Amino acid sequence: MHQSVGNLNDPTAFKETILAREAKGSTAIGMGIAVPHGKSGAAKKAGLVAVTCPSGVDFHSMDGMPTKLLFMIAAPEGAADTHLEVLSKLMAMLMDQNFAQNLINASSPAEFLSIIDRKESEKDAEVKAKEAASKKKNNYTLLGVTACPTGIAHTFMAAEGLEKAAAEEGLSIKVETDGSGGAKNVLTATEIAEADCIILACDAKVDMARFDGKKVINTSTASAIHNSGELIKKAISGDVSVYHHAGGRSADSGNEKSGAGHTIYRHLMSGVSHMLPFVVGGGILVALAFLVDTLYGYGATGGSNFGSCTPLASFLKNVGGTVMGLMVPVLAGYIAYSIADRPGLAVGFAGGLLAANGNALVTNFSVWGGSVDANGSWSGLSSNLGGFSRFVANFGFANPGSGNTVSGFLGGIAAGFLAGYVVLLLQKLCSGMPKSLDGIKPMLIYPLCGIFIVGVVMCFVLNPLIGLVNTGLSAMLTALSNAGMLALMGLILGAMMAIDMGGPINKAAYVFGTGALAQAASMVSAGASNSDPAVQACYIAMASIMAGGMVPPLGIALACKFFPQKFTEAERSTVVTNIVMACSFITEGAIPFAAADPLHVIPCTLVGAGVAGFLSALFKCTLMAPHGGIFVFATVGNPLMYIVAWLVGSAVTCFMLGALKKNVADM
Repeated sequence: MHQSVGNLNDPTAFKETILAREAKGSTAIGMGIAVPHGKSGAAKKAGLVAVTCPSGVDFHSMDGMPTKLLFMIAAPEGAADTHLEVLSKLMAMLMDQNFAQNLINASSPAEFLSIIDRKESEKDAEVKAKEAASKKKNNYTLLGVTACPTGIAHTFMAAEGLEKAAAEEGLSIKVETDGSGGAKNVLTATEIAEADCIILACDAKVDMARFDGKKVINTSTASAIHNSGELIKKAISGDVSVYHHAGGRSADSGNEKSGAGHTIYRHLMSGVSHMLPFVVGGGILVALAFLVDTLYGYGATGGSNFGSCTPLASFLKNVGGTVMGLMVPVLAGYIAYSIADRPGLAVGFAGGLLAANGNALVTNFSVWGGSVDANGSWSGLSSNLGGFSRFVANFGFANPGSGNTVSGFLGGIAAGFLAGYVVLLLQKLCSGMPKSLDGIKPMLIYPLCGIFIVGVVMCFVLNPLIGLVNTGLSAMLTALSNAGMLALMGLILGAMMAIDMGGPINKAAYVFGTGALAQAASMVSAGASNSDPAVQACYIAMASIMAGGMVPPLGIALACKFFPQKFTEAERSTVVTNIVMACSFITEGAIPFAAADPLHVIPCTLVGAGVAGFLSALFKCTLMAPHGGIFVFATVGNPLMYIVAWLVGSAVTCFMLGALKKNVADM
């Protein structure tokens, strides 16, 4: 039965708004409840529709349970956040499982509304009772703060859990909710000063400086929802440690998942969440550059210039490539920021820049009394420089004969953690300095000493080690190619493309492929035909490389669709972006996922990409272009089986992620 109540101008347009919101991630919050909602110009005034499905429907809930109770909220575009206020009130009431079940079992709209009316009356009575109780002196004065990454459901459910548990103990508690509509019920300085204990049920960054010197329980929203009674009992027991703030005004609140693994995960997610817009914005612009050149007819003829053959394409590729170049510095910077707050930011950015760019290549050797021999290696330095200077020259720079010293996103992760903990160490070492010097610590001591220490480690340890690995990999690939072991070579090349997604190992494989194309061109110029086995081997290598590089973004996009419970809402919202980047041979679309969960994601992408590279070589697929993804498929030999190799590898990655990756709720 359809009945119009006049809340919508255009039902079709509002439906599109709801579907667009769901495409970013399911609004099912678990426990059989979903709250689809949205702001739209199609809504004249705020409204709510409720639907019950006693048998349950699959709404892609994070807990994997069927959804039986749905509330759809509409709000006019540009209006106040009425829908969020309605949502927060709903979440508080739905914490009562009996109330939710009664709604599901309601046999008519009238009964449904009467159940809500009764619950609202009960809540009003509870509010009045709390207000009355707050006027009395309790043995313990409790405060709380709740916050979740999205700031919608779990923020308010955690607050309701704490309030109910406190009431059962005969106590009052004021809970600040840091939701998506801003902080509500904000704790005042006086209330904090008079509080005996403060419960922080937070999965997101909150202002911690204000709680300095107070007894604080750090926990998660999940704990406040499911174990609120235990938290209240712990708070009133008095057996709670005093919090001492160090660093800037804001810091991450801890939680009960404060083991080393979860702590590392939180720091990684800080870097990944800030890096993601650079991946999406820059990656799409680069993909558009390839599309423009394809439309102008350069897909099969552009060669190494493909993506820059026309002015518009070149502009898009330059802007997109520059933006994507910020990925690793931003990743490292915000990992360090999560660890050491603002003082860690500059040091982390510096480490990330060194990871992304590698050691400096010095060309003016004569200044140091050196020269370059016929093989492109330095010579003469040992007799012209002292021991320490010679050490710096040999290990602090990339000479023409050395391997690639770019350590990529894996080096960026290491740089971020290194920077954060170096700054924490500097803060500890400087804690005894006179108060009069506090102003120069974050402006001079931390960045100067921190950048120097991180620079030394990156340039003298991490980057050179990566260079040695790359040199060995290149030698191995050349030996496999010369021995005619093409299928094994394809497997290794494909896997290398998915280990560090645009990093040094990925680049080593890609450089090998482009070198193979150059070698093929030289052989053809010397009189060899394209069908010559040696020429075909070069083209087979390049095909395996591109097939492997296209797997990680597509495999992850498929996993987000088939296994949504394994990914956050922000990760699920990148499905379309990752498909576009996969089709454009932009492996970097997978970096945020690999950075957030490297122990599970990298093995899955590595195996899937290796399978794709192996099948591509086994089917003797060839590629005569160095880049472009689907836009250069006109140059692919055996294109049908090439697509099969790509899709099979992506499916392997998808289902391995589904099997190995933990649900978001368990991380």
